[in-house]
Amino acid sequence: MVVGALERGFDVVVIGGGPGGYLTAIRLAQLKKDVALIEASDSLGGICLNEGCIPSKALIHAADFYYSAKKASKFGVNISGDVKVDFPKLIQWKNSVVKRLTDGVKYLSEKNGVELIKGFAVFDDDKSLTVKSENGNQKIHFEKCIIATGSSPFFPEGFEPDGKNILGPREILSLEELPEKLIVIGGGYIGLEMAALFAKFGSNVSLIEANDLLIKDHDEDVRNALKKRFSSLGIDVNLSSRAKKITKGDSVTVDIEKKDGSTKTLSGDKVLIALGRYPNSKSIGLEKTGVATDEKGFIIVNEKMQTNVPHIYSIGDVVGGPLLAHKAYREAKVAAEAVADIPAAFDNVVIPAVIYTDPEIAWAGISEKEAKEKNLEIVTGTFPFHASGRALTLDAPEGFVKTIAEKETKRVLGVEIVGMDASELISEAALAIEMGAFLDDLSKTIHPHPSMSEALLESAEAALGEAVHIIQSEK
Repeated sequence: MVVGALERGFDVVVIGGGPGGYLTAIRLAQLKKDVALIEASDSLGGICLNEGCIPSKALIHAADFYYSAKKASKFGVNISGDVKVDFPKLIQWKNSVVKRLTDGVKYLSEKNGVELIKGFAVFDDDKSLTVKSENGNQKIHFEKCIIATGSSPFFPEGFEPDGKNILGPREILSLEELPEKLIVIGGGYIGLEMAALFAKFGSNVSLIEANDLLIKDHDEDVRNALKKRFSSLGIDVNLSSRAKKITKGDSVTVDIEKKDGSTKTLSGDKVLIALGRYPNSKSIGLEKTGVATDEKGFIIVNEKMQTNVPHIYSIGDVVGGPLLAHKAYREAKVAAEAVADIPAAFDNVVIPAVIYTDPEIAWAGISEKEAKEKNLEIVTGTFPFHASGRALTLDAPEGFVKTIAEKETKRVLGVEIVGMDASELISEAALAIEMGAFLDDLSKTIHPHPSMSEALLESAEAALGEAVHIIQSEK
């Protein structure tokens, strides 16, 4: 519907073309809504596809391949000459993966009838907004709106990326050469993954983390597995430490202060700042709509992803919770169907998560630590991968699967996995928890042999006291 020369109207406007935004726009188009998708950047897919989870996993795969090639002689595979990394070619390949996927998202959006509008959206009121672009501004009217503006990396004053020596999560994924020494500030998902990635490529890596423990909210056995692996990779982990100052010169130095007051200076070629993210809610004119946010700027929504302004919805990182693309995917479908008056609600009983370190760490539901903090009576079963035939054939004996269940009912409450392909194994666990499965359901489901997935069956048997492939201690 054309309202004026530079004014247009739509049933629904989606702001932000990331994982949640493009999915909800496509779903709305499938539901016969006249929908516009507004995106400020040159390609769809958001941070995840362009600057985050996809390009980082491409580089992690390359690092794993390189690391495996370096030790191939163990299997009688002899590679003549040195194994080297051509970083420009690696980045070219990574970019080709990203382009194929972003082109695919654009194709799907257009084929489903989504109108793509490039520009930065700013609300004028709760029923209209202005899209600002290089080609001028246009006024957009809407009946309903879905805000999917995502989040941005947080950089304290004095720690802003300069694109050369001080890098953010985006810049670290486009380096043209391997840094000899890399300093990573921040021990969250990104910091841990990048520390492991560059250590496997051969960089000397130092990690600075303010907490007393890495992944402190996880169980001790999970933390210990990561600690052991980081030690074997030669990563210098500085816990209870805060970066106070970065100085640039021939090299980059970072002054750190430990909790006990002692100080230390680290030097390197590059510094990665990985200190968390904040919601993109402050520059879109949100105050003109009456939409409420919490004290951190995250938009407040109900189970339909609806804000306090009934015709405005919001999804993805900008509403908080785990800042994960797959959470945004689910929220997107809920929001689209709610907008179309189809009964829908977001139920976050279980949102699986993965840290793509080596070994991978994945979990769904509650951990043993959380269960004990809630005074739940539980049983647990752990199956180590060093007892798995398939893990040994893959030379991947590190890690384990641990299943947590209610003591009385044996209902599965949580699963933690540390090891190769944990990211591929956790979905079965998530489904079990989502469906209210019991230990018997896992232990009596026939799994292919040999396979890594058998470890979930084995851990359920261990929780039942029925393990046959490991020796269990008396409980």
